[in-house]
Amino acid sequence: MYLFYTPEIVGGAEEIGKRYCLDAEESAHCVRVLRYDRGDEILLTNGKGMTYTGRITNPNPKRCELEVLTAEKQTKHHSNYIHIAIAPTKNIERIEWFVEKCTEIGVDEITPLLCRYSERKQLRVDRLQKVILSAAKQSLTPYLPKLNELTDCKEFIKNADEQTRFIAHCYKEDKRELRNEIKPSKSVVVMIGPEGDFSEEEIATALENGFVPVSLGDSRLRTETAGIVACHICNLFSI
Repeated sequence: MYLFYTPEIVGGAEEIGKRYCLDAEESAHCVRVLRYDRGDEILLTNGKGMTYTGRITNPNPKRCELEVLTAEKQTKHHSNYIHIAIAPTKNIERIEWFVEKCTEIGVDEITPLLCRYSERKQLRVDRLQKVILSAAKQSLTPYLPKLNELTDCKEFIKNADEQTRFIAHCYKEDKRELRNEIKPSKSVVVMIGPEGDFSEEEIATALENGFVPVSLGDSRLRTETAGIVACHICNLFSI
């Protein structure tokens, strides 16, 4: 089963019977690569939780036309709104891996952070957006997470409005275990620092703005691994 991305389909049952076209990239994949033909049925999503069954009416590899047969709202596997704010790694492939895996696991929002000790100070968000889309399609995930632009760490801290806010760092001080702090049906954000960790000033600013310092376990984790572990914990304990 393959999932095709169709953001222009936005409604529910009222979409049944309407006709749409896949974009050029999706059309080529559908017709040229997967060899779907007229009359074949395919699975579609708008990335906002809706899935649709479509019947191909014109298998044009540049503009594949289809008719919507069914529409169904899918339920998320987690009850929380999960937001991971993370400093991108110097090696871009590692942060792409983080984005891919969190999309597969289930995340609602991702914010790249620009911190004092960040080794990567520029980021192509459009490239990460393609990783998200590919991961969502591969894992049959009908919810695409929101991806924000690279944001200054202190600015992010001061504007965060989630009900529960956490900052994971490696300094030796009293920290709570994240797995013990997650409660169902809450909006939650977890901040993950760069390879050099957050600065003491950034941590102090976070604590002043209601962030709770947390540990992700006994091991010292790479940045991208910490982000994935935090995402998994938030999923696991929000059911």
